[in-house]
Amino acid sequence: MSSNHGFKKLALAVSPTAQAVETATELRSSHDWVAMEAADALVVLGGDGFMLQTLHAMLDSGKTLPTYGINRGTVGFLMNRYRAKAKLLEKVNRSRSIGISPLRMEATTQDGKSQVEYAINEVSLLRETRQTAKMEVSVDERVRIRELVGDGVLVATPAGSTAYNLSANGPILPLDSELLALTPISPFRPRRWRGAILPDRSTMRFKVHEPDKRPVAAVADQKEVRDIADVRVEIARDRELTLLFDPGHSLDERIVAEQFMV
Repeated sequence: MSSNHGFKKLALAVSPTAQAVETATELRSSHDWVAMEAADALVVLGGDGFMLQTLHAMLDSGKTLPTYGINRGTVGFLMNRYRAKAKLLEKVNRSRSIGISPLRMEATTQDGKSQVEYAINEVSLLRETRQTAKMEVSVDERVRIRELVGDGVLVATPAGSTAYNLSANGPILPLDSELLALTPISPFRPRRWRGAILPDRSTMRFKVHEPDKRPVAAVADQKEVRDIADVRVEIARDRELTLLFDPGHSLDERIVAEQFMV
């Protein structure tokens, strides 16, 4: 449902592309903007890539704001349509809130170092060389596949299920499904395994076999950790993000519509 959020102070984040910069010039003359530290909500001008970059910057800073995207990119799956001369503050206040919990990836490298990153779309494990990757796949501390052989594997959120996951022939998940997609990437063995749909309370673990001969990288959206030995993935419920969508143009509707694209 849409509602009046009562936002009064908006901050603005702008992609460096020409289209976004031009739109920002128009918006700056029609609204009084504040710094993010003083804002109630954030307006993002750009495409999906810049939106993900902005959301990750907020996650890294520890301060997250409800975020309203305006598409000045290409696809704009996470964005709202741009309407010139619209009363922006009123639109943002009438928008619908969608909560998104990112994935938490804890990757341990071959030399024993541990690194934590967060992913809004997906965590993917990918072979680094021409050699196929080999890894053990566990769900909730139970080994499900002793050895997965292929280019890799990924874990996708519902918000990310229409991105890399879909390209890898993974399922599209409704936003309110409380599910995760576990999808192999060009699997060779087990030959007939096409992935799994799991409750989002699940914890997944991947152990790399023969890491010296078959090195694997772990990627949380755009952040890469190379030469991994072990990766643990689960939902980070303490890092929930809030996206704002115009009524009738919400993310869950777009996810449903994507399944009828031909």
